[in-house]
Amino acid sequence: MTLLLLAHFVAAAVAPGLAQMIHRRSFLVLATVPAATFAWLVAQSGRVADGGVVVEHISWVPQLGMDFDLRLGALQWLLGLLVSGVGALALVYCAWYFKHDDPSLWRFTGVFTAFAGAMLGLVLADNLLALYVFWELTTVFSYTLIGHNPVRSANRRSATQALLVTTFGGLAMLVGTIILGQTSSYSISEMLADPPPAGALTTTAVVLVLVGALTKSAQVPFHFWLPGAMAAPTPVSAYLHAASMVKAGIYVVILLAPAFHDVPGWHVLTVGLGLWTMVVGGWRALRQDDIKLLLAYGTVSQLGMMTALAGVGTKAAGLAAFALVLSHALFKSVLFFTVGIIDKGTGTRDLTQLHGIARQAPVLTVTAVVSAASMAGLPPLIGFVAKESALAAAVEATHGELTGVVGWLVVIGLVAGSTLTVAYSARFLWGAFATKGATGPAPSPTPFAASNALLIAPVLLAATTLVGGFVGDLWTDLFHPYVATLDGPEPEHLALWHGLTPALALSAVAIVGGLLLFAGRAPFARLQANVPQVVDAERVYQRFMRALDRFAVEVTALSQGGSLPTYLATIFLVVLVLPGGVAATALPGSQVRLWDTLAQAVVAAFVIAGAVLAVRARNRLQSVMFVGTTGYGLALLFLLHGAPDLALTQVLVETFSLVLFVLVLRKLPERFRRRPRAERRSWRRTWRLALAGSIGAAISAITVVAANARVHEPISRAFPEEAYSFGHGKNVVNVTLVDIRAWDTLGEISVLVAAATGIASLVFVRTQDVERSWTRRHQQAELVPSVPRERRSVILETATRLVFHVMILLSLYLLFAGHNQVGGGFAGGLVLGLALLVRYLAGGRSELDHAAPVSAGLVLGAGLAVSAIAALAPLAFGGTVLQSAVVELDLPLWGSVKLVTALLFDIGVYLIVVGLALDVVRSLGSGIDKQSEEDGVTA
Repeated sequence: MTLLLLAHFVAAAVAPGLAQMIHRRSFLVLATVPAATFAWLVAQSGRVADGGVVVEHISWVPQLGMDFDLRLGALQWLLGLLVSGVGALALVYCAWYFKHDDPSLWRFTGVFTAFAGAMLGLVLADNLLALYVFWELTTVFSYTLIGHNPVRSANRRSATQALLVTTFGGLAMLVGTIILGQTSSYSISEMLADPPPAGALTTTAVVLVLVGALTKSAQVPFHFWLPGAMAAPTPVSAYLHAASMVKAGIYVVILLAPAFHDVPGWHVLTVGLGLWTMVVGGWRALRQDDIKLLLAYGTVSQLGMMTALAGVGTKAAGLAAFALVLSHALFKSVLFFTVGIIDKGTGTRDLTQLHGIARQAPVLTVTAVVSAASMAGLPPLIGFVAKESALAAAVEATHGELTGVVGWLVVIGLVAGSTLTVAYSARFLWGAFATKGATGPAPSPTPFAASNALLIAPVLLAATTLVGGFVGDLWTDLFHPYVATLDGPEPEHLALWHGLTPALALSAVAIVGGLLLFAGRAPFARLQANVPQVVDAERVYQRFMRALDRFAVEVTALSQGGSLPTYLATIFLVVLVLPGGVAATALPGSQVRLWDTLAQAVVAAFVIAGAVLAVRARNRLQSVMFVGTTGYGLALLFLLHGAPDLALTQVLVETFSLVLFVLVLRKLPERFRRRPRAERRSWRRTWRLALAGSIGAAISAITVVAANARVHEPISRAFPEEAYSFGHGKNVVNVTLVDIRAWDTLGEISVLVAAATGIASLVFVRTQDVERSWTRRHQQAELVPSVPRERRSVILETATRLVFHVMILLSLYLLFAGHNQVGGGFAGGLVLGLALLVRYLAGGRSELDHAAPVSAGLVLGAGLAVSAIAALAPLAFGGTVLQSAVVELDLPLWGSVKLVTALLFDIGVYLIVVGLALDVVRSLGSGIDKQSEEDGVTA
């Protein structure tokens, strides 16, 4: 299972490149991954039917209960089949849905495949935290898929709406899962076997988890995001909103029902809101002229039905919920695919504009009729079997879980919702395919032309819908391991005929009532128009977002006045009052050792003098130089404390920063503005001095208190021994960065990449052509000398060319020797960055582009990719993430060589630092040069 999950994300990673090479045929290649998953799941059918489970366990952070556990039972098997099977067919459908040269294919292929992997991980996860991670991944990927066309405001608005609503539910769910994990177990199977004790805390946790499930599955009052998401391409709707994402909430309800269906509020949130959603969705579906929106509201209605049945908590209701999940995924994905074909063939989805499609597309018509009939619950289709089992379970619940009036209200609600379902199913077929005669806007059939290859996915799924109704016994046996965990008597097997039963009578009432509603659609439409909407959830959401935007504008205007001193003063005051105040109360009794040797005191005095002179200097360049002395003094302190690695890194960082400061000073006045004497004596000057002195004292106090607060022996004392035995290296600092604390480093380098992107965006806002391909920059550099003759230094250029390659060799030495000697990827990358900086100082931006004819973004991305691959590679060999190993080789002439796999991770760090340095030099060096030239031309 782990390999199947990993295969999805690997496929997602290579999908953009694959799409660039073979265009839309890449969908067929990518479809093999979910197809292989489907085949594996089918092979597990026998074990699932016998009540067996497949379990995989990867220990991650056992102290925090963070283990990567996967578990395949009956419920996971069903959802996995839908996620992988429909996903594979959706990818096949995409191969003919998109244009051959669609420029967005590279992004869509990767995100769609990654979503399929995240959804598969969600249903297989047996750990609450892992489930939540996959849950949020589906939210993020669905946001990108819904907003597939960012140029259209409808896509952006719908994607944002879906993201905000489902993220709100996800945050509530996070709190609930943490409470359940802390009170019981983070292992889902263990928690369900031994639920936490009943009480207010458990009730709160379950309600919060249900909020997340209800938002994901578009239940009232969160239902409005799903119709809005129809701005997405049709394959996205067929997959996310029929077979996968919207089923995530249903999955959670079904998963938790055996253990928590008797928790206070459970039935209100699941059965109550589910029935309300079923009726509201069906009512709204009958008002739609857009056939895709009609299906969207129909999906909302049927999700409500599934939620209600899943929440009842009896064996019969559980079996019915399984059947509904299966049947809905089959027929609704077919109908969405059908809408896509009609839209591609005619250019419209408006049922008032569609006319005579049935005569032009008979295969498509038959496919849609089968699926719509299943949606309406007509025999002999699987939709009929599922609906009849749902009605039978509701009738049975009136004598058990839902006694009295409540139980019969549930029955009435299901019949009313089913009646609306029949009516909008008929409206869909009539609107999409019928020859409307005089009622149509055009006397001739609507022109239709679409590829027959688009029929592959809907025909296969429609055939499954037809066959599925005749194998009810098979479905019953496969679903029985889950059904057995619920309360109540054993239910009837899923079948087309159970005799003359109340459920059959109710089903007939729903079918007849729905057909009558459709027949009287004109007067019913007038009735709907006259019924006021008491509460419109979407309008409430929009008003809330407008109010929130307005509030944000007002707060921004109040707090963001554009004054840097005000921002700094606010930050300093908060630090002074809160942590500074706490440190001041804990300071008495703290022990301070000022220095170990006199040399440390001398260096400290040197640092203090540099800081004072930096404040007193009136020339900006002088002030920067004095600030640099404090940094070099700090490096000397590191060296005196026996930390040469830190000292080297500090020197390199300080040197690089110092030169960048000087580059930026070119855009600033030479001297600080001299304030009038009256202003220098004002209260403002006194206030600034007092605040600066106070914040310095507060930071000192915090440092002293933190150093004295240790109550246990530092874990770092074990690092020297562990670095060699565990990390296979003698450089403790480097082993800590790339092995012991590699997760922290991975996060930090990700932040570095984001920072580099921000720097380029800010500086290049005026010079959009600077970060073009290296070929174009190279050609421009040949034509335009970037340093005037009078400013060129032959000595500097010659010296630079002499030391440049030496610095490259030094950077590589630091990289490869850093695991055992002073150095490492970070220090090596800084040395190479300084080498590039020197080339720029000697010859300007043309010299820099000659030295580094490559995009900084490419180097940054390559570095992050190398580090990520190095982190995940151990999983392929049965190890854990970021686990390191030693490879020993005997090379001719070289002798015995010992390589540690952590070096690969360090190479990624090296590339990221080099990319960041190149990005910064081009931004603050070449970018400012370009701006200065533009300003000169304008002047």
